[in-house]
Amino acid sequence: MNRSASDPGQSPRASGLSALGSGAGSLLSALSLAPDRVGRLFRHRFPTVAVTGMTGAGKSRLIDRISRHSAQEAQADVGSATMERRTRKMARGRGFRFRVVPGDNAATRLWALDEVFHDEPVDGVLHVVSYGHATPRRPAGTTGAASASHDEQLAAELEDWAITAHRIAGMAVRRDKPVWLVIAVTKTDLYPDRVEEAVRYYSPGSGSPFSARLDELRGLAGGARIAIDVLPASVPAEAVPAARHTSERQIAALERRMSQLAGHL
Repeated sequence: MNRSASDPGQSPRASGLSALGSGAGSLLSALSLAPDRVGRLFRHRFPTVAVTGMTGAGKSRLIDRISRHSAQEAQADVGSATMERRTRKMARGRGFRFRVVPGDNAATRLWALDEVFHDEPVDGVLHVVSYGHATPRRPAGTTGAASASHDEQLAAELEDWAITAHRIAGMAVRRDKPVWLVIAVTKTDLYPDRVEEAVRYYSPGSGSPFSARLDELRGLAGGARIAIDVLPASVPAEAVPAARHTSERQIAALERRMSQLAGHL
């Protein structure tokens, strides 16, 4: 006559093996969930940030500064047409993982945009602008110094933003939590008397062409799904003491705001 595990007549050895099997099953079940839990914990502590913006806006220089990347390491990445990766480690085991999207309108850029906004959606976006002061780049196949007017640069910046904004909107509608966007206004050392004017140009509700594009983004994604901040962030190549102090203050404010948005503070 067969006896079940609950049968009082079952031997102690059989009962022990049954209990061991049950415990092992629970342990295996817990272990199978561990990688997912560890992944969520790591992502919470080190959220991923897409760094976007047109060529010459200063994306790499800004992220090298934030991530404490050395000048020697940064030099190797100048002119890179592939996505750059940086990590910023902070106190209490927290930080950020940055994905710097190439600014050139090339296949590598489109691939990088798809990766950060669709394949492996990021937690936040740092969009870099320079108020018409991006470093001009020569068209392919040409020689000589490149040049572009302030208005031409602003127009190119709007065109670049339109490509990125649609991808941000697509990501936002698929997420179950709001996406944060920080617009970093760089190269402010080149126009120190117009910094407030520049920040206002990129701010929602200012009535500028860029502001109108932000309204479009909110309309596409749903206003409650996107939090938008605008902050100056200058990283001058060779700063005089006053400019260096301003730059340090701006970068500190940018890092603090990103930490607040990421839940680090």
